Amino acid sequence: MSMAGNLRKVTGLGRVGGLRKVARLARRRPRVDLSHPARSPLGSSVVNCVTYQDGVRVPGCADLVDAVRLVRKAGEGFVWLGLHEPTDREFAGIAELFDLHPLAVEDAVEAHQRPKLEHYGDTLFAVFKTVCYVEHEQLTATSEVVDTGEIMVFVGKDFVVTVRHGRHGSLGPLREELETDPQQLAKGPAAVLHAIADHVVDEYLSVTDAVQADIDQVETEVFSENGARVDPGRIYQMKRELLELKRAVVPLSRPMEELATRPIRVVAPEIQTYFRDVFDHLIRAKEQIAAFDELLNSILQAHLAQVTVAQNEDMRKITAWAAVIAVPTMVCGVYGMNFDHMPELHWRFGYPLVMAVMATACLTLYRGFRRNGWL
Repeated sequence: MSMAGNLRKVTGLGRVGGLRKVARLARRRPRVDLSHPARSPLGSSVVNCVTYQDGVRVPGCADLVDAVRLVRKAGEGFVWLGLHEPTDREFAGIAELFDLHPLAVEDAVEAHQRPKLEHYGDTLFAVFKTVCYVEHEQLTATSEVVDTGEIMVFVGKDFVVTVRHGRHGSLGPLREELETDPQQLAKGPAAVLHAIADHVVDEYLSVTDAVQADIDQVETEVFSENGARVDPGRIYQMKRELLELKRAVVPLSRPMEELATRPIRVVAPEIQTYFRDVFDHLIRAKEQIAAFDELLNSILQAHLAQVTVAQNEDMRKITAWAAVIAVPTMVCGVYGMNFDHMPELHWRFGYPLVMAVMATACLTLYRGFRRNGWL
């Protein structure tokens, strides 16, 4: 039986009876291993569908409906279904199978949500903003530094449904890491929720470390000898990218605090201890971002002050040279007037004397301005 073909049909139907019919029809199709995202059928939003019992992956699951029925009949284990940017039609059958709230389903399909945590009966719906540092050789006024995505997680008593949006944030490596720790995975769907939250927050810390390197580079250039010539657009670009990171990290504080401190039906108290550790890491990332914001404001103000000082120095130089040039201009202007009777007009040494006086006056002014730092 093909898990891939069956899941594609499941995401296109809205009734459980239709799902079972599709499962019977899918038995004629060849098997497709969905354990690797690259092997997912073209056009399907399903990335993976796995059943776990006692923290161990159950091989040879027939289909999604049978897997859910098997888990609920046994009264233990859970199903983890992973999706990537599903459409309304693809998600309809899954929503009905797991009895997901329409408002949460709408948020999961449309994306562009704030990080949040909502309760719908026995189902927990969490939204995480994922971030990724965009590598660049040199920071410019148009460089992209932070790329964002989203992960929505539906957590029930016996299921986990993850919906991912964006070009990054794959949960494949996380799934493989969890499967190496059956004791943790045996704690149920809440353990998967914790692993996702921990993975997302760890990425926050990685991105903040990379952003700090960019800020340090800008700071070094601003306070260098030619700091006034630094393009201010680079600083504004860093602030814009930092704002994207801030929108992902800051709103998550309240949901993480709730997961770490308040009693929740689908989250066991022993799992909340792990959430407290994630919350501490989140606070660290939040504090780093706040510090970056203040530092960039200081760098920007320092840069503007440097530009103002440089402009004042240029104006002082222009003023000093204008004063130096004003002396010979005045003397030449006086002797350029068309009068017949002027002092020493026809004197033999008049011209050398005037030139000597102008040179002495200019040299005196130049030395005075030079001593005062104007030139």
